[in-house]
Amino acid sequence: MKEAQEALYEGKSKTIYPGPEGDSLIIRFRNSATAFNGEKKEELEGKAIINSAISNIIFDYLGKNGIKTHLIKELDETSILVKKAEIIMVELIVRNIAAGSFSKKYGVEEGTELKNTVVEFSLKSDSLGDPMFNVSHITALGLATKEELDQMINQALKINELLRALFLKAGIKLIDFKLEFGRYPAGKNSGAEIILCDEISPDSCRLWDEMSNEKMDKDRFRRNLGGVMEGYREVLERLRNVK
Repeated sequence: MKEAQEALYEGKSKTIYPGPEGDSLIIRFRNSATAFNGEKKEELEGKAIINSAISNIIFDYLGKNGIKTHLIKELDETSILVKKAEIIMVELIVRNIAAGSFSKKYGVEEGTELKNTVVEFSLKSDSLGDPMFNVSHITALGLATKEELDQMINQALKINELLRALFLKAGIKLIDFKLEFGRYPAGKNSGAEIILCDEISPDSCRLWDEMSNEKMDKDRFRRNLGGVMEGYREVLERLRNVK
């Protein structure tokens, strides 16, 4: 991809460029690591390549198992070609085991197995700190319809089942993860499909070793545990070895 190409949008860890066709985009992963809404920042050598590889493995796996996604193809080690979707400004957080903000808010010890899968919504807004909100908030603001939210929840639960199985084969527990969805074709709400967008990587998942509960995800960066890239590389190697 040409460096001179003008970016359409630069996020915390990815940059988006125009695609070769009007209904496509190029997403390029970067080495940037951020936490606490960008208050903590660092460049981690090799992170872009590793996260891109992990996300591509996962999106390919999900696509083969009936999940519609934005991924078209991998372009190089850090860039992918995707369908141009209208991103729904609602993030879904899927929780299997108590950790992070869930444990802090509700006084539940980290590592506690939840009696059922929890699906939370948060507003996709860095400036507001991605606040949690509910279905009536979302529909009142016109961000998504009840029917679209039902589709997103159903897809999230199916993705959760598929990913838990995949990660367990790699000796990894899927603690929780974030998902983003979009409408495709973009701007055609009435006839648009809801498809999975963004990425799925240790940046957006909590992943613990099945036996030791050692963290293999972004919490190593958030909590100054060290070995951030070692954890990410281990996730990639294990996924590559899953049969």
